[in-house]
Amino acid sequence: MPLALALPSARPFAGLIAKYDGRAPRYTSYPPATQFTPQVTAETYGAWLRDLPSDQAVSLYLHIPFCARLCWYCGCNTRAVNRHEPVGDYVRLLLDEIDLLGAALPARLPAGAVHFGGGTPNMLSTAEVDAIFDRLDKVFDVTPDIDIAVEVDPAVLTWDWVRAAAARGMTRASLGVQNLAPEVQAAVNRRDTFEHIADCVAWLRQAKVASINLDLMYGLPHQTTANTLSTLDQLLALRPERLALFGYAHVPWMKSHQRLIDEAALPGPQARLDQSETAAERLEAEGYVRIGLDHFALPADPMAKAQAAGTLRRNFQGYTTDPAVTLLGMGASAIGGLPQGFVQNAAHELTWRAAVKEGRLPVARGVAISDEDRFRAEIIERLMCDFAVDLAAVCARHGRSADELAAELARLAPFVADGLAEIRGARVQVPPPGRPLVRSIAAVFDAYFNADSQRHAKAI
Repeated sequence: MPLALALPSARPFAGLIAKYDGRAPRYTSYPPATQFTPQVTAETYGAWLRDLPSDQAVSLYLHIPFCARLCWYCGCNTRAVNRHEPVGDYVRLLLDEIDLLGAALPARLPAGAVHFGGGTPNMLSTAEVDAIFDRLDKVFDVTPDIDIAVEVDPAVLTWDWVRAAAARGMTRASLGVQNLAPEVQAAVNRRDTFEHIADCVAWLRQAKVASINLDLMYGLPHQTTANTLSTLDQLLALRPERLALFGYAHVPWMKSHQRLIDEAALPGPQARLDQSETAAERLEAEGYVRIGLDHFALPADPMAKAQAAGTLRRNFQGYTTDPAVTLLGMGASAIGGLPQGFVQNAAHELTWRAAVKEGRLPVARGVAISDEDRFRAEIIERLMCDFAVDLAAVCARHGRSADELAAELARLAPFVADGLAEIRGARVQVPPPGRPLVRSIAAVFDAYFNADSQRHAKAI
């Protein structure tokens, strides 16, 4: 097959965006979460847990589905509360779920990483933070170099909370910033100032938190390339170790609060691309390494080193350096991944609460992984992480023949013809113009992909 010719620009042309900017999974798992079904039950999960090797470190994810404010762009499983009682009740049941998980495990497994997501984990009181860590210490053998990451909302972050979390070992913190332009914030129900963001970063630095990430977005209502760069110019003075730049996914049929957003104020595909690529160029000019589709890190950061070494991974928290094969999820809607498959807890909080109260693992759905899935998962993960994959090497590791992928290579032909992908022997590579569309390129290798599905976000 002929090699692709390099385009003069590092971005796809407007006509190519219209051609390829369909809907595609984010590929934080394979099979994607759209393939999860109720056929994977609590009993299935219990059997998978019992078969875990007792000497292999696992990672833990805890979901806190509460916020002090509901941001209208949010696609997470969360709700706004103005009283602490629901949070306290939830934490008591979360402790019970940790116990249920411990009872199902074959031994007191080593834990190498903990990630608190949400929602807003820093809505937990400091006493609740201590209670959760005490219970985790009881059930798991926490490794000395454990990585503890927490997603925080700067609007409700305090110095006391930072100090308490750092005392329990918090090593990484991720602050949601999104965009600092007042007109953008007003359109999505946020009110954050650069001065307060700077205070939050200073608290984290003072508490010796080793790595700080700032989450940004593109494609928000009234967002422009100019106010995206203005936001970056302010934040770069804080020199965070990492930044993430996510595209807003407008899915009001799934998240009803997104109907509060004025669709007429949303930038189109070309404007979204200009925002993301111009921001990426600014970050690279400031010394950050571009990581995969939407992350950036300083060269000394472990994520940049993992990308250089070809060991970068992708899971439900996005790009990661976490090498664990098993991720155990706790809390409403939390997703876990095991060698045998993926599981997700009940997303509806009341259903989750009822299951835990009855002493059952609160699993609602999942999917078992076949050898075929593992084969395709490796191809897709390498494309998403490295923008390249050696199909011959992957086939050899899975006892497969590269000839089996002839149909997929044929489906790549339009991308190759348009300069968005290259095929060199058995190696598929995505050059810079194709990288914003890497999800669509990866979908070529997805045996479950349905191009007409409305269940995924736009590729750009």
